[in-house]
Amino acid sequence: MTDSTATTAGPGDPAALTGVKSDVARRLVLSAVDSFARRGYHATTTRDISVGAGLSPAALYVHFPSKEEVLFEASRIGHRFVLDSITAAAAGAETPVERIRAIVDRFVRIHAEHHTMCRVAQYELHALTDEHYREIAEIRRATDAVIRGEIQRGVDSGAFTVGDVPTAALAILSLGIDVSRWYQPGRMDIDALAGNYVALVLSMLGAAPGANAQGTMPT
Repeated sequence: MTDSTATTAGPGDPAALTGVKSDVARRLVLSAVDSFARRGYHATTTRDISVGAGLSPAALYVHFPSKEEVLFEASRIGHRFVLDSITAAAAGAETPVERIRAIVDRFVRIHAEHHTMCRVAQYELHALTDEHYREIAEIRRATDAVIRGEIQRGVDSGAFTVGDVPTAALAILSLGIDVSRWYQPGRMDIDALAGNYVALVLSMLGAAPGANAQGTMPT
């Protein structure tokens, strides 16, 4: 999500795009994300979340049975948004190089533009129940599978020369996720950041020397 306020959701917010059921529930999720990011999950109270959303102290329990349920909803929203976004990015490109370029560009932009949501979704997983963690882990595996699949296609076509596809996918995920940990608005231009990460990843994957933007060798 964006970091302007805790109680509003604009068109670019994962919370707005993935359909929290009501406006009040959305405000509670956004308030919780803001508070979890600033205080940490365990130091945040249900009162902090409700008051941060402009509601009475006990309002959270009308919409969520517990603080953990709000964390789960935020984590689900964040992870699902990432998966849907990189899947769509890959679908819009034709060659392995262009698909990886699109995936990495989108992945990095999400973790910069929505750094608070992504940071909470990624770094507060320890507080989820086992059942909820398994649901999030399934989305994470699907995200990993998208990236692994595109790398493997590049290896099979000769566009990439990386030897260990699973490790390369893990490295790409780690690079992008870490952006949410350190990024702050104004610290770095997002276009430049995404472009640098794309170049870094293509180099890491051993993109064939001389390959053009379409991932084919000049004749």
